[in-house]
Amino acid sequence: MTGSAGMNSQTHGEGLAGHGNAGLAALVVGAVGVVFGDIGTSPLYTIKEMFHPHFGLTPDAATVKGLLSLGFWSLILVVTLKYVIVIMRADNDGEGGIMALTALAQRSLQKGSRLSYVVGILGIFGASLFFGDGMITPPVTVLGAVEGLNVISPAFGQLIVPISVVILIALFAFQRFGTEKVGKAFGPIMMTWFIVIATLGIWNIAQNPIVLRALNPYWAWYFFASHGWHAVLILGAVVLTVTGGEALYADMGHFGKRPIRWGWFGFVLPALVLNYYGQGAVLLGDPSAVDNPFYRAVPAWAQFPMLALATLAAAIASQAVITGAFSVTRQAIQLGYLPRLSIRHTSRETIGQIYVPSINWMLLGATIVLTLSFRSTSNLATAYGLSVTGTMLIDTLLLAVVAYKRWPDSRRWVLPLCAMFFVIDMAFLIANGAKLFSGIGAWVPLLIGVVSFTMMRTWRRGRQLLHEEVQKEGIRLDTFLPGLMLAPPVRVPGTAVFLTTDQGVVPHALLHNLKHNKVLHERNVFLTVQTLTVPIAHRRLKIDELADGFHRVVIRFGFMESPDVPLALMRAGDIEGGICFDPMATTYFASRETIVASARRGMPEWRDRLFAVMHRNAAPASGFFRIPGNRLVELGTQVEI
Repeated sequence: MTGSAGMNSQTHGEGLAGHGNAGLAALVVGAVGVVFGDIGTSPLYTIKEMFHPHFGLTPDAATVKGLLSLGFWSLILVVTLKYVIVIMRADNDGEGGIMALTALAQRSLQKGSRLSYVVGILGIFGASLFFGDGMITPPVTVLGAVEGLNVISPAFGQLIVPISVVILIALFAFQRFGTEKVGKAFGPIMMTWFIVIATLGIWNIAQNPIVLRALNPYWAWYFFASHGWHAVLILGAVVLTVTGGEALYADMGHFGKRPIRWGWFGFVLPALVLNYYGQGAVLLGDPSAVDNPFYRAVPAWAQFPMLALATLAAAIASQAVITGAFSVTRQAIQLGYLPRLSIRHTSRETIGQIYVPSINWMLLGATIVLTLSFRSTSNLATAYGLSVTGTMLIDTLLLAVVAYKRWPDSRRWVLPLCAMFFVIDMAFLIANGAKLFSGIGAWVPLLIGVVSFTMMRTWRRGRQLLHEEVQKEGIRLDTFLPGLMLAPPVRVPGTAVFLTTDQGVVPHALLHNLKHNKVLHERNVFLTVQTLTVPIAHRRLKIDELADGFHRVVIRFGFMESPDVPLALMRAGDIEGGICFDPMATTYFASRETIVASARRGMPEWRDRLFAVMHRNAAPASGFFRIPGNRLVELGTQVEI
């Protein structure tokens, strides 16, 4: 993606223009491979965790049917109704995910209002929790698959962790090839996975069809009636059926609504329900199969092939949260919540497909540490779910704001649904919150979320303080230029572009250039790059002439675009009153601030120091704005915050 206006003609996020049914089918296969991996491999461990000893449940007929009914209706209400049907309507010009939803909600509110501030805080915290989910999902799914070795032979148990680590390393190493290639490779494997688990489900249900009675919500109600308040705690395991629902929404920009909805209704949902109920049928016939109902539902002759397929599917399952993390990261950068990072585009056709190397390797390191620390799905399941349910609850709150402010014709039915979603999400959150007092490591996702939230808030606040200090010490353009023109310095050929965040203040780089070089270019441009709260900016350039040889240029980019400043300037001559830029005669000047922490102002000193470290390690402007390194001059300045 280059940020050119020509890209905007394609419907963003759908990627279907000109491809017809064949293109839709290919996108459905790709979506099955990338988007549904997380939720699609939940059968590996969900039923087993429902009967974990700390819940104190026995696999009698009523309990099995009650848990199956809870799982089924969670899939219907949370994933199908909330995410696939309702929340995907809240796309931000085709993009999904919590940051896109936050931007959409804030755009509906008065700028600077208290509610807008609260919405921003919720969005940042939800994104922070999503990063925690991205670190826990890969180890729990991969371990869940490889633990099938224990069913084949307990002697293989010591190989589970080393094999899982190798699989995780291979998965993250593959990310640099891009979502499109990953989807093409993984799609057919996941299609096979869903066909196989559906077939196994049908085969086991045929042995004990009475299990289908659990489709009746009566059994979910009966479970709560017979177990009392303790039944709420089991929702901490039931939530495993819906983990991955947020990834469906976050990955919407990679494939579009239609492929995700077709894949869910036509393929994934039926396969999941059949397999869960097949496992339930096995437990009704043999309660001892509770140690690993997924693999106990597989015939003995198919154990090894199923282990191989499950391992592949589990590796692929991590893809949904990984690609979602890439999307959320770019949105956070463009909206000013994270420092600039290197972002690579992996597709010439679908502009939402990206790869963020630093996030990829950070996730890899975290997943390996978690795998080596927890060593089993039962241990990890204790930590799993808190970040997911927190994100789902925030999604519901933001959806309610969007529906109330932006959907006047639909809010009469959407807002009551939001109230129902809120009750469900709170129940899941309370159940998972109880793990903080009973499980080892349940604090891990919360810690990851708090650390991520602190960094994002520190960066946002630090940038605000930096801007205020620069503005305070700056000279106003409207007083500086008339004085400069009274005794102009020597002019040299070419165009100088001064990058600045404040349109009314003289850029520090210009002052340093005049002070040290004592020359002025024939044409001087004060350039401000703005990021909008829409994915794609449709009105790219604004040009104002200030004085003889001085212009102010504003370039706008959407939060899903990668800024390409030279390309945007080359097209400045095409608009009325525009300027023709010769790339070989244009020099870019930027200020590189050195942050000095102060205990007397702004944030606490430790946050000032954190901001200084983040600022120092941000990607250089030349790479982020695609400015050629041999055309950029950076001039340093020291700022105390």
